[in-house]
Amino acid sequence: MDHLLKVIGHTHTDFPTKFGIPRQSGLVEELEAKVVFLPEYSREEAFRGLEGYSHIWLIWQFSEAIRKNWSPTVRPPRLGGNKRMGVFATRSPYRPNPLGLSCVKLLGVDKDPVHGTVLRIAGADLMDGTPIYDVKPYLPFADSRTDAVGGFADEKFDYSVEVVLPAELAEKVPENKRQALVKLLSEDPRPSYQESEERVYGFYFGKQEIFFKVKDGVLTVTDIKDTE
Repeated sequence: MDHLLKVIGHTHTDFPTKFGIPRQSGLVEELEAKVVFLPEYSREEAFRGLEGYSHIWLIWQFSEAIRKNWSPTVRPPRLGGNKRMGVFATRSPYRPNPLGLSCVKLLGVDKDPVHGTVLRIAGADLMDGTPIYDVKPYLPFADSRTDAVGGFADEKFDYSVEVVLPAELAEKVPENKRQALVKLLSEDPRPSYQESEERVYGFYFGKQEIFFKVKDGVLTVTDIKDTE
């Protein structure tokens, strides 16, 4: 019997590179994306009943973080990158097996004339082209725990910055992506160990490159350039 994991599809998102991607799924629900399946798995009957769920789990591969060796401890970015925690107490991509888990909102189960069944989702924390291994429905009665404790991750849960997006730059961003961009920036995409107030940071978002600086808790977009 073949026990190897099989890639069943890939994501289509606005993030061609890792920098700028939300640190967890659901933090920026304004971000929309798609899951496109390989022909073998895009059959309509495989998704029968899925439209009745509001959220789904995606099991995927950290395809850009595969290493031959693994470490029992990692440096979580939210702790400044200078404190080690056990890998199994984190969601670090550097794991014995490069598997990720994301809970996303299901916007629709669509029929595409070329790709077959396609899932439209919101709130994904995935790079464009991320391999998908499985899709499972989110079950509120089983998956939601109101008394759950978030460990050391709770210490940084409420962190955010004010965003200044000048009107002349906002006009460059497609209207249907502006709200998502502002929410994304409010999460402060910088690694926690980088706090330079003079450095200009940049990341790719859709077909644009976004440049910004952060000073005194305020993130200011300094330029937006089209990449195509």
